[in-house]
Amino acid sequence: MKSEPTLLWLRRDLRLSDHAALIAAAQAGPVIPVYILDDDTPKHRKMGGASRWWLHHSLKSLDGQLREKGSRLILRRGMADVVLTELAKETGAGRVHCLRHYEPWWRNAERAVAKTVDLVWHDGNYLSPPGTITTGAGTPYKIYTPFWRALNEQMPPPHPVPAPHNIPSPEKWPESDSLDDWELLPTKPNWATGFEKEWAPGEDGAKQRLAEFLPHAAAYDTGRNLPSEERTSRLSPHLHFGEISPATIWHHVLKAKGDATTYLKEIAWRDYAQNVILQLPEYGKENGRATLDALEWRTGQEASADLKAWQRGRTGYPIVDAGMRQLWATGWMHNRVRMIAASFLVKHLLIDWRRGEQWFWDTLVDADYGSNTVNWQWTAGTGIDANMFVRIMAPLSQSEKFEAADYIREWVPELAGLSDGAIHDPDESGCRPKAYPAKIIGHREGRERALAAAKRT
Repeated sequence: MKSEPTLLWLRRDLRLSDHAALIAAAQAGPVIPVYILDDDTPKHRKMGGASRWWLHHSLKSLDGQLREKGSRLILRRGMADVVLTELAKETGAGRVHCLRHYEPWWRNAERAVAKTVDLVWHDGNYLSPPGTITTGAGTPYKIYTPFWRALNEQMPPPHPVPAPHNIPSPEKWPESDSLDDWELLPTKPNWATGFEKEWAPGEDGAKQRLAEFLPHAAAYDTGRNLPSEERTSRLSPHLHFGEISPATIWHHVLKAKGDATTYLKEIAWRDYAQNVILQLPEYGKENGRATLDALEWRTGQEASADLKAWQRGRTGYPIVDAGMRQLWATGWMHNRVRMIAASFLVKHLLIDWRRGEQWFWDTLVDADYGSNTVNWQWTAGTGIDANMFVRIMAPLSQSEKFEAADYIREWVPELAGLSDGAIHDPDESGCRPKAYPAKIIGHREGRERALAAAKRT
């Protein structure tokens, strides 16, 4: 006679390897893996279009993996606490296992679930559980550099645990929604055709992406700044959806040739971002520096038109436009270009960083509440650990410095025929094609406007 089943509540942990909740559930007896599409609990933070595209393919991949182990994925839709409570009664499950999540809405959901069922939390989505890296006084860090030092003293993380050989199944499976019925994929129109060429969501895709990156890990310090060469790992969406654990990445990178400390610091930055939102749950809408609450952001029709030009990659700044077009076409943008594009919106256009963060939330396949908001506030100068607002990035010189000519040619085909010397600033070179827009604001004019706004705070 089989023992009562256990529910495995999956969210951003869509893998079988190094999954503490799955391993514990499988050791206890029959397991019912369940993913709940909960658009109600996050409210305005429900997944954007690009993330939903990724989710569809990741869930499909995970279900295939589970079936190879004699299991399957149960899909339900609704508020997580309500659905899990109903599912526990329906199946006779006595316990729910999950990996702990730190977004404010998931913390709320976990508390609600724990009131009605026996919820068992596990760690495993971060190098160290957020909130555990503290100062000598026992308080959490707000600044990244000392956080990194303290975290690094506890590294490496425990070795990743392989997926279980088999996953015990219940005597009877509950009914499941059809993935296609969720309509996560765009159809009219299908704006994700470029995604399909770029990405392979799922645990196997994550492992392949890691294998491709490892030979370049030691060169990341330089490669992350060169959009034309593309030497970043592109693991961010796989990490966000939990298709690979950070511990797995860390140990593989340690075994790679050369010193890859810079890349490991980027993995640690992801931990740092979670620590920030654990301390400041409203960081996605509230400035980390209250002194900048008085900053007068541009609003009205002209600002809205500038925002739309930025979103469409029609600002007249080739490096910015290339990045924004890459984002729309692939759901992703190069590391260095993200900073340039974000800085341009905030400083040159003087548009509230929250408008840009919302756009990234909808269009990035790796849209992550912690990383996205911390990165935007760092760039805007509004964060608890950020550049000063008056430090204004120069997109034209950045483009030339980091040799972005070929990157621009790929994403801004109107400029493909220009020389390396002219392509970064075709207006200044006097060779701007008619099909390409003039700058919506001059660099000096935008800089002076931003500095004047800062002085008024």
